[in-house]
Parts: sequence; structure tokens; C-alpha cells
Amino acid sequence: MKMKLSGDDILNKINRSRIIPVFYHKDVEVAKSVLEACYQGGLRVFEFTNRGENAHDVFLELKKYSQKFPDALLGIGTIIDTAAAELFITAEADFIVSPILNLEVAKVCKRHKKFWVPGCGTLTEIVNAKNAGAELIKIFPGSVLGPKFISSVLAVVPDLKLMPTGGVEPSNENLQAWFDAGVYCVGMGSQLISNSVVEGKRWNDLEAAVSKLRKFFDPV
Repeated sequence: MKMKLSGDDILNKINRSRIIPVFYHKDVEVAKSVLEACYQGGLRVFEFTNRGENAHDVFLELKKYSQKFPDALLGIGTIIDTAAAELFITAEADFIVSPILNLEVAKVCKRHKKFWVPGCGTLTEIVNAKNAGAELIKIFPGSVLGPKFISSVLAVVPDLKLMPTGGVEPSNENLQAWFDAGVYCVGMGSQLISNSVVEGKRWNDLEAAVSKLRKFFDPV
């Protein structure tokens, strides 16, 4: 059983990982393979998304599987309402991610002392999320808002930790643009974990792609 981590512990782990892979698959064996390939490539924080009818069942199995990686964190994404938040908190998700700002979900996470990452698309939402206790804020959709949105927001409210998700590309140039703008980390989904990789079960290729991206942060 892993020791419960504080918000600072989770933030430090995210800061070391910098990239959070975001994925869903109805086949638990595929989900396990994605997690393991990304872990072996150097990542330690993972977001499984609540996007299918059996997402909860797959998450339960994936959570058990993740115990073989004692320094890994497995959170749940696409949490829209309080019922889903309660369900996955009971399933021992390490953190809760939403594509929207739902302050009722914030209350549930606060009551359970669960790390909460709301999704925001405006400065007003971002400040409201911060005031509701969010220590890390998801910027969604990242591809629409872009790095310039990040730098503009941080010019007004500099003490924010922001995570763009949606359209972040697995290239040094794209990562450079986001981190130069001031992001804390990025969420990366189908751009990294592509359909061709998953369908072909090319797990070695996924591990290699992750390892290559990690070298952007640890070039030596």
C-alpha cells in the first residue's frame, strides 16, 4: 500500500515527470501496456480518462497493476460531476482531473483531501479555480489557446501552475514553446499514444518516443 501523498508531494513528482500521458482503452491489457511503456520511458505520473462505459472497471485493474511501480501515480481524468469524482476517489485515484471547472467537484475533492486539477479556458475560470484550492490547473483545449495564452495569463497572475492538455505535440520545438511560456507540465494524449501505436501494439516504439521526449528535460 502506497503512503498517501500531500499536494506538495504530488506537485514535486509532476514537476520531475513534466509530461503526463493521457489515455483510455477499453482493453485493460492494452491500458497496462501503455502505462508500462510510458513508465519504462521515464514517466511517473499517468492520467487514465473516464471516457468509456467500462472505464471504472479498467481503472480498478490498472490501479492494481500500477502497484508494481511504487513511484508511479495514477490519476483519473474527464471527471465532470461529483458522482464520478466520488466513484474514482473510492477507487483510489491519486488525483482527479476535469476538462471543466465544477466547484462542486472541488468540494468533494477537498472533503476527501484529494488532489484536484480542474480544466479552465479563461482567466476568470483560472482565478476561480485557484481560489477554490486548485494547486495545478489544466488549460483546455491547449491547441486552441496556445502558448501565448499561457504567457498572457502568467503576466497577470504569476503564481500559477498550469498544465495545457489537448494538442500538445511530442516534439522538442512544441515543448520548448510551452515551457518557454511558463507551463508547469503538459498533458499529452493521442499525439504521443497514437492509434497506430496502440493498434499495432508497438510498445517498444512508445517507450522510445517517451524516452526521447524525456531527454528534452534531462539532456545529459
